[in-house]
Amino acid sequence: MKNQAMRRTGILSMLFALIFVTTGWISAQNKPEVLLRIDDIGMNHAVNTAIEDVCKTGISVNVSVMFACPWYQEAVEILKKYPNATIGIHLVLTSEWRYYRWGPITGASAVPSLVDSLGYFFKNEAEFLQSNFSLEDVEKELTAQIERALQSGLTISYMDPHMGVALLTPQLSELTQKLAAKYGLGISTLGRNTFYNESYKDMWAIPVEQKQDEFLKHLNNLKTDQPNLVILHIARRDPEMEILEMHNFLERQKGVPMAGQHRQAELDMLLSAEFQKKVGKNLHLINYKELIKRSEKR
Repeated sequence: MKNQAMRRTGILSMLFALIFVTTGWISAQNKPEVLLRIDDIGMNHAVNTAIEDVCKTGISVNVSVMFACPWYQEAVEILKKYPNATIGIHLVLTSEWRYYRWGPITGASAVPSLVDSLGYFFKNEAEFLQSNFSLEDVEKELTAQIERALQSGLTISYMDPHMGVALLTPQLSELTQKLAAKYGLGISTLGRNTFYNESYKDMWAIPVEQKQDEFLKHLNNLKTDQPNLVILHIARRDPEMEILEMHNFLERQKGVPMAGQHRQAELDMLLSAEFQKKVGKNLHLINYKELIKRSEKR
C-alpha cells in the first residue's frame, strides 16, 4: 500500500511538472519576465540590418516599425522571415534628425497642422506641442500609418509612440487608445502611460561606454511581480548611420556625431555572449502578443 501511494504521488508530481512547464507557469514564477522592445525599425538601412542581426539569434523581440519612414518596406521583408519577432507600429509624429527628415504619409496638405514650413514633421515633442496641432489631423495621419502597417503582410500586435508624442497629453492618449481599440491592437508604454503594468527602462541616454554594464546590471535586478520593459535603439555603425545627428540630443563629442555609436553599442549588448547566456537561464523573454492575450483573459 505504501509503495502504491508513493508511485501515485510520483506520477502526480510528474504530471503537474509537465503541466507547469508546458503552460509556462514555472518560467513565469521563477524567472523575471522581460520585454525587449527595439524602436525605430524602418528608419534606414543601418537600423534594418541590425534588427536582422538580432532576429537571427532566435531570441524573442518586440520590433516597433516606423511605417512613415522611407525604409519601412525593407524592414517588412526582413521581418517576414522571423517568427520570433512580434511587430508593433511606432506611431510617428516627429522627425528629429538633421538633414534626414520625413513627413506625414497622408501628405502635408492633408494634415497641415502636423508639419513645419517645409512639409516635414516637427523636430521634437516641444515643437509639436507648440504647433497648435489638430486632433483631427493626428487621427487622420495615425490611421493612415496603422492601415499601411496592417496592409504590409506583417502580423501587427501593438502600437507605441515615437518620442512619446502620441501619448503626450490626455487628449492624444485618449485618441491613441481609441485607435488601438478600433484596430484590436495593444499599446506599449513609454513610461508616461502603462497599459500592461510594465516597468520601464530606456537605454538610449546612457553614455556609450556605460551601456553594456548598465544593461547587465539592470537585468540582474529585475522585478518579479510585473513585466520588465527594456527599450533599445540599434543600428550598424556604418557611414549612413555615422553621419546622423539629432537637433537637440546626443550632440557631437569632439566634433563627431554620437548616434551611430549609441546604436552600435546597444546592438552589441544584445549580441553579446553575456546577454545571450542570461536568456532562458536567468530571465524569461516574453512578447506583447502573449502579454495582450494574458490581459484579455483577466
